[in-house]
Amino acid sequence: MPKEKVLLINDLAGYGKVALGAMIPVLSHMQYDVCSLPTALVSNTLDYGKFEILETTGYMKNTLAVWEQLDFGFDAVSTGFILSAAQTELVLQFCREQKKKGARIFTDPIMGDEGRLYNGVSEKTVELMRSLIAEADYILPNYTEAAYLAGEAYCGTACTRQELYDLAAKLHNMGAGSVLITSARMLVDGGNPIWCVAGYDAAADRYFILPYEQLPVRFPGTGDIFSAVFMGHILRGEALRASARAAMETVSNMLAKNAEYQDKFKGIPLETCLEEIV
Repeated sequence: MPKEKVLLINDLAGYGKVALGAMIPVLSHMQYDVCSLPTALVSNTLDYGKFEILETTGYMKNTLAVWEQLDFGFDAVSTGFILSAAQTELVLQFCREQKKKGARIFTDPIMGDEGRLYNGVSEKTVELMRSLIAEADYILPNYTEAAYLAGEAYCGTACTRQELYDLAAKLHNMGAGSVLITSARMLVDGGNPIWCVAGYDAAADRYFILPYEQLPVRFPGTGDIFSAVFMGHILRGEALRASARAAMETVSNMLAKNAEYQDKFKGIPLETCLEEIV
């Protein structure tokens, strides 16, 4: 039986294992038929401080037109870093068309972190992203992005369990299917705040919290690895919570294995640790 054909819409770094450079090897290792549509060509990961970015909106538009003529279709579409309003509108229309044909839509609304939007991301971008998540079967915002999308105040310390559930519910009510809020901090009775992933499983109509230990090491691209592993497990027919747990364990194992890797700005050297995929 042929594996599902998945399309990844994200940026491509020439130097570094992030975005498409991280997701393609993960999903290929999981035996999926992986295709890609780069939203930008980036010289290297942004962590180095100097970089060059080439936006590919014209290429994307022309490519999608060619694919339509060739009648290419996909079982699932994953959207990540999108550079402009024009790209967002293009991707939104494409996802709507693919969803009508039966494709499942996964959206990681990459816009900001630690309470702030990334440079170049405007309120207009946030508004367009709200339209995109409304077409998605699964969304994976971090806590900052979830707050912006929902129009809620960012909590700089930690949220209660109910506040995280309410945030996930609001995103679901905006049209999104299942919701995973990553990089969240939750207050625990009688203790320090914990790091967690907060989820809402639309199929089961159930909320959940998955706590995790924040390791003292940082690599760019871990969110892309998380998204890819999560997507792979969902497409195998596994439940939301189990898929999220598998993605968390994979990222944790890869971080632990590469804690001593010197050039962390480059991202996790996936060629050394694909066997860590849970």
